[in-house]
Amino acid sequence: MISLSYLLRFLEEDAPFGDVTSEAVIPEGTKAKAVIIAKQNGVIAGVEEAKALFEHFGIEAEVRKRDGEAVKKGEAVLELNGNARSILLVERTALNIMGRMSGIATEVRRLVDKVKAVNPKVRVAGTRKTLLKPIDKRAILIGGGEPHRFSLSDAILIKDNHLALVPLEGAIKRAKSFSVYKVVEVEVESLEDALKAAKAGADVVMLDNMSPAEIAETVEALRREGLRERVKIEVSGGITPENIEEYARLDIDVISLGYLTHSVRNFDLSLEITGKA
Repeated sequence: MISLSYLLRFLEEDAPFGDVTSEAVIPEGTKAKAVIIAKQNGVIAGVEEAKALFEHFGIEAEVRKRDGEAVKKGEAVLELNGNARSILLVERTALNIMGRMSGIATEVRRLVDKVKAVNPKVRVAGTRKTLLKPIDKRAILIGGGEPHRFSLSDAILIKDNHLALVPLEGAIKRAKSFSVYKVVEVEVESLEDALKAAKAGADVVMLDNMSPAEIAETVEALRREGLRERVKIEVSGGITPENIEEYARLDIDVISLGYLTHSVRNFDLSLEITGKA
């Protein structure tokens, strides 16, 4: 679960001086029952985070659907019991977190299922195209995907802007000597550079913005040179839910999509007060 201190930042932003509406309208000490309901079908995520927030404010939270479970429209996800003001204080923050995480998890699960149906060995991964890393990376995991790098500190990924300053083979040599523990990945856009990267000792070769035909040709060239089994092959760029199966049929290891987090479609949930406790 994501740390409570991180989650509380969102609540502090939403209510820096308290919830003035609830404080003005609801008598102090009023107890209430409430339920969070799914308003669509999908994969639920963020339940543990919402539960932690409610419990931090003394609300009893009973889980009806666990993270990663399929949920149908109208089903209860979390049942709440406690101070009415506290329930309403946390409401929007909890729903925002659950909505974003469930939206990501639902789409990841959909794409993972599509990919596995044609090539069970290929993994679906996210990217760093997000500012809400703890939330988005956990949601990807819940959906069955790979989070990729969490930060710039996790692994070495040599991209075009690095190669604009340092030659490819030299960049890989420097990276390999920098640490024996860090994975070295290189982003390339041509068959020639893929061969150079593999020969220079890259652990992962990312084929960026290449068509399925170009990728197939590159993989075959790596195989002819006896290099295919020495590297993981990741493909990225230009991949959509509509064409992902074309890429999955190839002899690759990972498909990464920034789309999973930079174009999140929020999952619809609501909190309803069901009565006084």
